[in-house]
Amino acid sequence: MASKEAKISLKAPKGTRDWSGPDMLLRDHVFEAISNVFKLHGGTPLDTPVFELKEILAGKYGEDARLIYNLEDQGGELCALRYDLTVPFARWLAMNNVQQIKRYQIAKVYRRDQPAIARGRMREFYQCDFDIAGTYDPMIPDAEILRVVVETFAALEQEVVIKLNHRRILDGLFAVAGVPAEKIRPISSAVDKLDKEPWEVVKKEMVEQKGLPEEVADKIGHYVQNRGTIDEMIQFIRSDSDLSANDEIKAGLADMDLLSSYTKELDVFDKISFDLSLARGLDYYTGVIYEVIQKLPSNKEESRYPGGGKSSKKDDASAVGSIAAGGRYDNLVGMYGKKQIPCVGISFGVDRIFTILKARQGGGGGRASQVDVYVMAFGGKEFDGLLPQRMSVARQLWEAGIRAEFSAKVKPRLPQQFKAAEDVPLAVILGQDELADGKVRIKVLGSGKAGGAKEDEKDQGLLVSRDDLVAEVKKLLQSSSGSASTLPIR
Repeated sequence: MASKEAKISLKAPKGTRDWSGPDMLLRDHVFEAISNVFKLHGGTPLDTPVFELKEILAGKYGEDARLIYNLEDQGGELCALRYDLTVPFARWLAMNNVQQIKRYQIAKVYRRDQPAIARGRMREFYQCDFDIAGTYDPMIPDAEILRVVVETFAALEQEVVIKLNHRRILDGLFAVAGVPAEKIRPISSAVDKLDKEPWEVVKKEMVEQKGLPEEVADKIGHYVQNRGTIDEMIQFIRSDSDLSANDEIKAGLADMDLLSSYTKELDVFDKISFDLSLARGLDYYTGVIYEVIQKLPSNKEESRYPGGGKSSKKDDASAVGSIAAGGRYDNLVGMYGKKQIPCVGISFGVDRIFTILKARQGGGGGRASQVDVYVMAFGGKEFDGLLPQRMSVARQLWEAGIRAEFSAKVKPRLPQQFKAAEDVPLAVILGQDELADGKVRIKVLGSGKAGGAKEDEKDQGLLVSRDDLVAEVKKLLQSSSGSASTLPIR
């Protein structure tokens, strides 16, 4: 009975996962690609605590506040796990009186959401954030953020569409449609679900749950189901006398005129879809807002310009949803300090990007390690394993910056060594006779031929002197660097 009571469930908590081997290497590749772009744009790294004071997070996330993990009171401060990296960044800016910075952060965040691991929706997941804080001329930082998005996904070889809207245009649209001021945020949260639900479902929520008159909901639907290029949508909004007369919409259109010009110069314009249904449920956004999704295959693309037919965003939403999102938040820092510091930023969802990249690999695992050379030995009846010599060769490779391993057995069998080296591009093979002449053999592994390790054993490899070993290994690794199974030397 005691043993049964002591039994535990060996599983990761719901909505979390362990990372290892090929998955870890692919994730690190994503981190490196993203952080390289951040550094290219002058980003400064930042790290903040994984939990914050509960009052710091309160009132920033609208209806999504229910997803915050509150920590148990331990007789000290009331804390909660961070929901995102934006609010902690705003707290840091106010606390340190930082007036201008380009900051980036790669860290885990936590949301008490319903997980869907196959689609990259987790309760514990990584975000990679890049934000520009400070007072600048309108829309210049916003345009650079969009350029960061394009460069990042180009580095990851992903075709994307940037869905974009403006909070002031959206709020003005709601006002023109007849939404009371106190209901603008709840209605905005409902509209934001159009990437997952058809209009009929969203309208029902507005009318039955939010208490909006049906005719007001219909007016909203007339506007928010339209999208197009920035220039097309500016023209569409200005052609509507009710919309173009609203002061909030006028201010938003002035921003969008500038953004249109800047994105053309930064070669971003064609990647953007100005989508009036994009709402972003977080309360702190004040200007441009955006989400990034995978680009549809060309045969599924169609015009969303007004007059070309209305549609739900569900038509082109990828299976994993948005893979990056962000916007402008000019008033958030002022909630914590005396000064307002305008900010605009982007957050990349690493777990969702990982899900897409792994699917693109065909679900295959790829290499389990980054080792480039396996040092092995063989011999006859008098063979003693050549352990000191294997150690010496491994040290020689390590000192040259080459990733290498050898068997941690005194007398390893050759088949076992080849089995251990199955995922390694090169082997350095030591033999008693060759060592006596100051030479070793270098052999290219993993040729893909039938027989695997047995075929590798038959190939004698290239005989080189110990003095030339490092140069020959680097030459072979570099010559095969185009192969998907070979990683470049560090």
